[in-house]
Amino acid sequence: MNPTDRIDDDACYRALCSHDARFDGRFFTAVTSTGIYCRPVCRVRTPRRENCRFFAHAAQAEHAGFRPCLRCRPELAPLERHWSMEDASAILTQQATRWLDDPQHWLDDAGALGARLAARLGVSDRHLRRVFEERLGVSPLQYLLTRKLLTAKQLLADTDLPVTQIALASGFGSVRRFNAAFLDHYRLNPTQLRREATGKGRDTGHGTAVRLGYRPPYDVAATLGFLRQRMIEGVAFLDDDLRLGQTLRMEVGGRTHTGWLVASFDETRFQLTLRVGDSLREVLPQVIHRLRAALDLDADPGAINEVLHGPFPEGDGLRVPGALDGFELAVRAVLGQQITVAAARTLAQRLVNRFGEPIETPFAPLTRLFPAPEVLAQAGGDALGELGIVRQRQAAIVALARAVATQGLVLNGSADVSTTLDALKALPGIGDWTAQYIAMRALRWPDAFPAGDVALHKALGVQDSKHPAREAEALSLAWKPWRSYAVVRAWSAGRVVPTPGALSP
Repeated sequence: MNPTDRIDDDACYRALCSHDARFDGRFFTAVTSTGIYCRPVCRVRTPRRENCRFFAHAAQAEHAGFRPCLRCRPELAPLERHWSMEDASAILTQQATRWLDDPQHWLDDAGALGARLAARLGVSDRHLRRVFEERLGVSPLQYLLTRKLLTAKQLLADTDLPVTQIALASGFGSVRRFNAAFLDHYRLNPTQLRREATGKGRDTGHGTAVRLGYRPPYDVAATLGFLRQRMIEGVAFLDDDLRLGQTLRMEVGGRTHTGWLVASFDETRFQLTLRVGDSLREVLPQVIHRLRAALDLDADPGAINEVLHGPFPEGDGLRVPGALDGFELAVRAVLGQQITVAAARTLAQRLVNRFGEPIETPFAPLTRLFPAPEVLAQAGGDALGELGIVRQRQAAIVALARAVATQGLVLNGSADVSTTLDALKALPGIGDWTAQYIAMRALRWPDAFPAGDVALHKALGVQDSKHPAREAEALSLAWKPWRSYAVVRAWSAGRVVPTPGALSP
């Protein structure tokens, strides 16, 4: 993530000339003759080499005085997800940027936010600023401002949301501050940009639609196939047009928001179209962030394949499917202990039918929400037992629900992995496999490894060993820091449905 050692200007210019989508979001090209910065996939006339400056992050380009292109729209680019397991400053920066990328943390009181982030990471505010300056060339608050402004730019271009609502949804405390920041950075006021943006002819279907980019290769069929095996009727659907739909409950700013979303891939343009219902419009940035994580849109296949292509040559386009709701994923991981995927789905279906809240949507397959943590925290053993859930799983589900509802357990990509793993394994009925599986899919940790998984043992050929989990763990060391992706590739290569087994209690 250090621009001084990662950016090779000549290599970036060659990538720019090729318009190769694999480099989308990995760098941005600023053109000194126009004052604009673009994605490498931009189809405008290629600028002359001497007029180009290259930046690893949009925040760096904006800090240098460049404004985003209205044609290629840098806000659509996948986010940078460089990972390091050794460099302390790189680890600190990647943890901080992941936290800042989450719209749920965008507060108007920028000073308090910086201090809160530093405290969360266990460093001083001054040290965090120093590391950011060394690694990225900008401060944490400058990085955050760019994220907020690009989010607002996307909403202005793709939606008809009022400017006031866009300002608040993008993390600005007032329209005045929003207008001032927009004018200072882009030399346009928001309404001018809305008129000049190329995102015209907006979709007229149900709800509000926005576009999201991703880097190829992406095995869409494999990702959707993985999710199809686990779909709960009423909560999600996948139709013949490969549209993925789901109901969603979100807690944002102390308020509960419920609604629906539908996502469809455009594989020719390496984009995804997200459509949300009106009840989720005011938290659209949070929905976008969750969907990007759930479908792993920000993965960098190039970096991952450098490590994994050799042992898993057929898996270059595979992603780690996540979850829109980390609590739902965790409950379903508990339900799936030591049984097949189909049996776990049956139990989840019964749980939704009994405790899920009805919801009205324009899509017939979407009729219920997954049960809220507060509801399952109060569920009695008799009620859960009637669904076929054994006593040990009953205790685990109730304890998990209470931890989320009353103790603030966070199950998403901004959670501290080590602390969350410890908290999960301290709950009754949750062992290492369950915790690692949750880390892989809900916490979005790229290096999770459920060493006790029986299907993984079969795929790796260690099922007959005296200590298969230990053998699998030893093999996995060569795949750091991408072991989550190695697990998905091993499951796929072995043509084995990834079912839990041989779990610790």
